[in-house]
Amino acid sequence: MFIACSMLCSCKKVPLVVTSTETRERSTKDGPVKLNASSDERFRDSQPSPLQGDAPSNWLNRPASQFRLLNFAFGSSGTGEVYVSKSQGSVLDNVNRWMKQFAQPNLDDAGMEKLEKIALLGTEAVWVSAEGTYAGGMGKEPVEGFSLAGVLGRVGNDIYTVKMVGPKEEVAAEKEKLQAYVKSLRMAE
Repeated sequence: MFIACSMLCSCKKVPLVVTSTETRERSTKDGPVKLNASSDERFRDSQPSPLQGDAPSNWLNRPASQFRLLNFAFGSSGTGEVYVSKSQGSVLDNVNRWMKQFAQPNLDDAGMEKLEKIALLGTEAVWVSAEGTYAGGMGKEPVEGFSLAGVLGRVGNDIYTVKMVGPKEEVAAEKEKLQAYVKSLRMAE
């Protein structure tokens, strides 16, 4: 009886009309709405990605972000992701950052020499893989049973990375598609 009474007393009617009581000054970010804008135009201040590639048809195109030049989701779990980024530091630093996300030991120069090589944007890059518990960072909880497949390479003064992370079985099923995608990457015209 007490529960039913307290539930009835706590119900509020939702107003049918909502009045705005705050305003803000128009900023330079405000502009006319552009219908049918691309992800680049909506999320990157109209600066297109410097790269293009031929993504598999089963990868879901996601909006680019400040740190992801190209961004995709894949797999039936809804947790798999593939993204292309530009990174700072050295290739070795970035490989070890990825390895740390899976609690793997750091590689040294000799360990780097043993990694499989793959072409990326006309240069030799390294293929990296790891599996186990993924601690992706940025406040995300660690996830067990995940896998990583990715490529890192220096192109001129920049380090480009192509990273696939998701459930182990889903990453294994997409590995060949990821390799083909990496080979398809090119500088945008």
